Amino acid sequence: MSKTLEAIQNLEDKLQILLTNYEFLKEENEILLQNVGKLQQQLTKNQQEIATQKKKYDLLKIAKTIDGSNESTRETKLKINALIREIDKCIIQLSE
Repeated sequence: MSKTLEAIQNLEDKLQILLTNYEFLKEENEILLQNVGKLQQQLTKNQQEIATQKKKYDLLKIAKTIDGSNESTRETKLKINALIREIDKCIIQLSE
């Protein structure tokens, strides 16, 4: 019977260790999930900032081309044509 009690005690000890490890891993997982959330927010913010800067850059390129620079005249003309098409679409939608 003492072997049975030893086995039970051994099992209880291992179960206690297992529960301790489980709680530790559970807390660590929560911390990591919080970090993932923060990083996702930061990534979204950075992507928005990149998009804003790209728009500013494109506008600056257009302004420089209109200002007399011959470097990206074709790109500017294409952009102006795209903007005109977009304005025409808006006018059509407003007239409907």
